[in-house]
Amino acid sequence: MHKKYYFILIVLALAISLWSTACTSTTPTATQAPAPTATTAPSPTPESIVVVDGSGHEFILTNPAQKIISLAPSNTEILFAIGAGDQVIGRDSFSDYPDEAQQVRDIGGGFGELDSEIILSLEPDLVLAASLTPPEQIQALEDLEIPVFTLANPSNLEEMFANLRVVAQLTGQEVQTEALIADLQNRVAAVDEKVATLEAQPLVFYELDSTDPNAPWTSGPGTFIDTLISQAGGNNLGNVLDGEWAQISIEELLIQDPDIILLGDYTWGGVTPEDVAGRTGWSELTAVQNNEVHPIDDNLVSRPGPRLVEGLETLAKILHPELFQ
Repeated sequence: MHKKYYFILIVLALAISLWSTACTSTTPTATQAPAPTATTAPSPTPESIVVVDGSGHEFILTNPAQKIISLAPSNTEILFAIGAGDQVIGRDSFSDYPDEAQQVRDIGGGFGELDSEIILSLEPDLVLAASLTPPEQIQALEDLEIPVFTLANPSNLEEMFANLRVVAQLTGQEVQTEALIADLQNRVAAVDEKVATLEAQPLVFYELDSTDPNAPWTSGPGTFIDTLISQAGGNNLGNVLDGEWAQISIEELLIQDPDIILLGDYTWGGVTPEDVAGRTGWSELTAVQNNEVHPIDDNLVSRPGPRLVEGLETLAKILHPELFQ
């Protein structure tokens, strides 16, 4: 994906507050602005699944969903990770992990149009939306009387684990999900134990987009990137900036002089350490001089799913390789 496109993605994410703004979602029993067409909610029974969605509305399923459409890559990763992959009958165009997900019917989406004809033909009993799902897409589905559940925005790993449990309830995969969560928590604890011994934390610059190398975009306070860098034993240079996604001038970057540079735009734009070293003024940075410029898979630290734990492990190994020899 071209890095200019990712720049657009960042701006859109800023506009709808990717990590901290409560995103609007819809359920069969509630309406939102703009007001969708109300649908009749199923009456709960003792066997019903009753779950509260990301906006605090009660969502009811009479049985675990068996025909699920995912509208976000993070949701798709969650569904496959908890053992519900065989229940996924459709996914958005950006869902590219795991490999098996790419065999599932593409229904469009992302920031483009959903293919409502395909969605209707698939007859889903659940559409799983995310905080970045455009409200007009959710409303269009509810107008078709399709049940839509929007996951809450997690702000830390424990809240991400809570999302796994919610999806497990909706899909009937509670047992396998609890085993997954236990394994993930053990991996997090192993990183925490190693990092607890540190006496110093390197200053880290996480590059999101360098379309303008004199004012690159980075991750500010309150993002998962910021949280994971800190938990991995680093100090995120961007956490003193205004806004969750912010630009920093090369002049200020030279003043701050990070110890380590992480290239999230390697994933989207193919930016390499050699590209960074060739930029005007960047060769003066300590991280460049010490060969501490590292590509990283941005999906591991930006998609709110179970691979965030792998992202934490990856960050810790880059920031403190001495702890993992």
